[in-house]
Amino acid sequence: MSSAHPNQPVNATPKYESITGVVERLTFHSEESGYTVARLQRPGASDLTTITGSFAGIQPGQTLQLTGFWREHPQYGLQFQVVNYKETKPATLTGMEKYLGSGLIKGVGPVTAKRIVNHFGLETLNIIENQIERLQEVNGIAKKRITMIQKAWQTQKAIKEVMVFLQTHGVSTTYAVKIYKQYGDLSIHQVNENPYQLATDIYGIGFLTADQIARNLGVPSDSEFRYRAGLIHVLSEAAEEGHCYLPQPELIQHVTQRLKTNDHEPNEATITGIISKMSRENELIRENSDDTIICYKPTFFYTEQNLAISLQQRLIPTINIDIPRVRNWIERFCDSRRVTLSPQQQQAVEIAAYSNLMVITGGPGVGKTFTTHTIVSLWKAMGKSIALAAPTGRAAQRLGEMTGLEAKTLHRLLEFDPKTRGFKRNKNNPLPHSAIIVDEASMLDLFLAHSLVQALGDAQLLLVGDIDQLPSVGAGNVLADLINSGKVPVVRLTQVFRQAATSKIITAAHQINLGQQPNIEAISNTPKSDCLWHGGGYQPEHGVQAICELINDFIPKLGYHPATDVQVLCPMSRGLVGTRNLNNVLQQLINPPSSQKVEVTRGGTIYRTGDRIIQLTNDYQREVFNGDVGFITHIDTEEQEVKILYQEREVTYDYADLNEIALAWSVTIHKAQGSEYPVVILPLYTQHYMMLSRNLLYTGLTRAKKLAIIIGSKKAIYMCVRSTKSQERYTQLQQRLIIPLN
Repeated sequence: MSSAHPNQPVNATPKYESITGVVERLTFHSEESGYTVARLQRPGASDLTTITGSFAGIQPGQTLQLTGFWREHPQYGLQFQVVNYKETKPATLTGMEKYLGSGLIKGVGPVTAKRIVNHFGLETLNIIENQIERLQEVNGIAKKRITMIQKAWQTQKAIKEVMVFLQTHGVSTTYAVKIYKQYGDLSIHQVNENPYQLATDIYGIGFLTADQIARNLGVPSDSEFRYRAGLIHVLSEAAEEGHCYLPQPELIQHVTQRLKTNDHEPNEATITGIISKMSRENELIRENSDDTIICYKPTFFYTEQNLAISLQQRLIPTINIDIPRVRNWIERFCDSRRVTLSPQQQQAVEIAAYSNLMVITGGPGVGKTFTTHTIVSLWKAMGKSIALAAPTGRAAQRLGEMTGLEAKTLHRLLEFDPKTRGFKRNKNNPLPHSAIIVDEASMLDLFLAHSLVQALGDAQLLLVGDIDQLPSVGAGNVLADLINSGKVPVVRLTQVFRQAATSKIITAAHQINLGQQPNIEAISNTPKSDCLWHGGGYQPEHGVQAICELINDFIPKLGYHPATDVQVLCPMSRGLVGTRNLNNVLQQLINPPSSQKVEVTRGGTIYRTGDRIIQLTNDYQREVFNGDVGFITHIDTEEQEVKILYQEREVTYDYADLNEIALAWSVTIHKAQGSEYPVVILPLYTQHYMMLSRNLLYTGLTRAKKLAIIIGSKKAIYMCVRSTKSQERYTQLQQRLIIPLN
């Protein structure tokens, strides 16, 4: 080591100095925090230098001038701790080639970079900056590619300014590209003007990040601006937990906790006053309910109110039907198929003949499928135009297979328009059908239910769903509210048919629903049941090992393919047996790295060709929705794009939008609603006690079509069965349905 690399004594004041070099490679880079460990090639040095620090954006090939100090790491040796830095243009041909080919500029990958640098040499960057049309001189670069490179170069320059500014003010580098795409050249102005707007406009940036930026910019802790943003944030958080509103005392309590800082204690009277002011300005809606003031975001209030009115209007008229004739048709239909409807099924088919709105509910194996099929056949015989839909693509596909008719997702049925971010089918342009069936109706949230009902026109609506499953991911509890109101015709199917009763999955599901400990066979080499229990030890690390053994050995021996047939479902994302850790473990098992598979790393996650992924948010531009599952088919490092196949439709993502997806070798049970899988593995451990509930276990178990394996302690299963307190959701739809129309 040269004398220019002094070791620092413990607790000594660091001796700052400057060094320059070319980034050779990144050892570690966190998109979230910007923290980086990299290897730097310094001029004249034979060995690479390790540098550490936070970087707004760093790529191999960049030439950096760094200010910082040397320190001795106990495990990794001498490192240069970077305090600040600036980028200079690469001084060598190799540096330029690495710089251009690093993925910095969309449209230029390693091959294209090599051609450009070979042609222009040390003048490369000046050519791109000032005479970019000369890139036509390079073999294989057409005018269209030059336009794209020019746009990417200018965007990258602007993004760097934004990234440095945002990093200075405490925002994650992950979202810099998204912020630039949202605001363009006004990005820095917008952040200065109203940092809280980021939480509204940018997916992934929450109130806490925006609040930190605001404080760094000097916005005082007691500003009304901050209080207003805090109130909206708390109501938005409540909506993510399924609530349509919050009682005012609870809202004030949460806001007080959120806005409290070391130097500021929010005043309840001040918050109450701002709530009143926002109410007068229609930024919040307040309403009296059972001697309590409740507070809504306006869109939630008006949507819930309008949905209730629309549903009530559908309950007033009835369709004149010759019931004896319907009963004769049912008898002939059953005779021709040599089947018999249960009294409950018979009742459901008859009510469907004359009701504008009805609900069929029940658990697995009770005949919902055949009842729905019979109603479709009846409506066909009556000459009705029928549409079938479900909230998710998989549920729609299953409904179509069940009935023999085309079934769509609700977004496609209602014809979502990405330009207006609304549905083309609405009150003024209703659906061209006389009867509509929606399956998996327990997944209907407030807003989707409202859009559906608004577009019905004169059509009859049949909702089919299992009320004992988890409620919708979005706000509201629509199916339960309809059933509990007592105003909507409901048929609950309870009789488990003999063929279904042979499935231990179905038997166990009904036992769980009744609060009984399920009778589940212990796993063995020759299983006789489709529902198995694997002890997996009492510690989560044993559960991880058990899952690996099942994936590697047991499940393939039964004829199932881990990549396409198996889904691991978890109560939570955190912990060793949570989705985050298991996705990394399962990715290595099922889709390990190879020279034939291209990879991209974003947010600490590796995505590679062949990976199963899940969409995390509604993306209306791509028409991909929360919970949709697909497979990565192609990663283009030059175009910086990832192609994902959803069923039979391929969708393209820019690198900047990869925070909208996650690996899906393991997903939460909530995310699995509406889906079915040949094989389901359920790790249940007491470490996830906060989430363990009867409807969680019931929902997870009933996702399995052919085989379910529960891993974990029997105590965790007992905790699930015993816990019936699925969180109450604040919704007034049930009460609004009971109030008579004027």
